[in-house]
Amino acid sequence: MALLALENLHLSFGGVAALAGVSLEINAGDFFAIIGPNGAGKTSIFNCISGIYAPARGRIVFDGRDITRLKPHQRAELRIARTFQNIALFRGMSVLDNVKIGRHVHLRSGVLACGLYYGRAAREEQAHRAIVEREIIDLLELQDIRHKIVGTLPYGQQKRVELARALALDPVLLLLDEPTAGMNAEETEDMVRFILYVARVKRLTVVMIEHDMGVVMDISDRVAVLDFGKKIAEGAPAQVQQDANVIKAYLGEDVEVA
Repeated sequence: MALLALENLHLSFGGVAALAGVSLEINAGDFFAIIGPNGAGKTSIFNCISGIYAPARGRIVFDGRDITRLKPHQRAELRIARTFQNIALFRGMSVLDNVKIGRHVHLRSGVLACGLYYGRAAREEQAHRAIVEREIIDLLELQDIRHKIVGTLPYGQQKRVELARALALDPVLLLLDEPTAGMNAEETEDMVRFILYVARVKRLTVVMIEHDMGVVMDISDRVAVLDFGKKIAEGAPAQVQQDANVIKAYLGEDVEVA
């Protein structure tokens, strides 16, 4: 059984079809990439999976459960985590505090106890901080900057902090929306290394949107290609790379395929 199945998803904004009957199956342990030209519907898929958008038609099944109508926080409780194409961190807070926010779904103390910070709430906060520092901060080599304000950090480090926050949720499924966008070659190499390392150590299923075809072809098990809201190809990276429909979608209708 697939860990995540998208069944005939349809999503429209006014008269524009963002998704038109997209179906995908991602198995546990997969490193699955979704690619396509700008406006193809890639981020719309992530927004449907994470509950930001509700598809007009179709179903989303996670670990055998229909989650199509669940709210975003309910999906987070099922251990579905994501990063964003544009960095979505609290720029005035420290690295550590940003990462700790990813643990919020695991907190069990009441609002009053958390607000007053006593008893069980204090012990729970300390325990979660220890988990974050031991398993996330160390894993992503953020020890030296954990107390720095996020807004003062270089772009590449901010992207790594966002990955850390997603990992703090202790996900089963990790959605990465263009994790290397805007990075130079050295930053991209570092980010890919961290992603592969944490996926292996934590035995994650990863679904990634990425424009860097070198990254996609190097680390993906399977690739799905979207164009104008429709899936036009799916398969192993080398197979997809040679697909005539994929080449036309990226380079234009007049390209001849050898």
